[in-house]
Amino acid sequence: MDSLNTLATPDETARQELLSFIASFPAFTPKEAGTIADLIVVRCYKKGDVLVKEGDISTACYFVLKGCLRQYRLVDGNDRTTQFYTERQMAALFTSHATHTASASYLACAEDSILIVGDVGEQSSMYERFPKLQQITRLMMEQDFGKTQDLLSTFMASSPEARYRSVMKTQPGLLQRVPQHQLASYIGVTPESLSRIRKRIVQPK
Repeated sequence: MDSLNTLATPDETARQELLSFIASFPAFTPKEAGTIADLIVVRCYKKGDVLVKEGDISTACYFVLKGCLRQYRLVDGNDRTTQFYTERQMAALFTSHATHTASASYLACAEDSILIVGDVGEQSSMYERFPKLQQITRLMMEQDFGKTQDLLSTFMASSPEARYRSVMKTQPGLLQRVPQHQLASYIGVTPESLSRIRKRIVQPK
């Protein structure tokens, strides 16, 4: 048999990722997990795909099953990374979404990604049908929001080197997954300064 014919399609791969994620919660029976998976929108995106542009009104929220998203702004023609989102993190431009105003940021795929795509109206009806899903979603959002707040507070009060060390501790995968210029803008330095920071950490005086 031709091996190409046995490869999973993107839709099948996305569904398997979704089923695996839902199955990680023992609160759901296999039947419930299958029904929920049928109701949830999950999509595959390519590296470089832009989900939200500056000026768009964001109408969706995203949950990363696999991959990495980058949020950034354009400042004087240069993009400044403000956040990365990886597996098991929710990504949403909350201000634009909640107030129906133009987004000041871009949200794009830093890697090929598999994402749950949420809509407030559809989520409400799903939560009515599966109350346990609402409880789990709320808990995940609260935990993720708390971590993001803590990280932002640390970044605001830290030197660039301390910010880099924080990334090494809390998001070590980013060091290999995103380009150096994006990581540099994330911690607020030039790529050259980031190289010097790395050298100081690897070869301390």
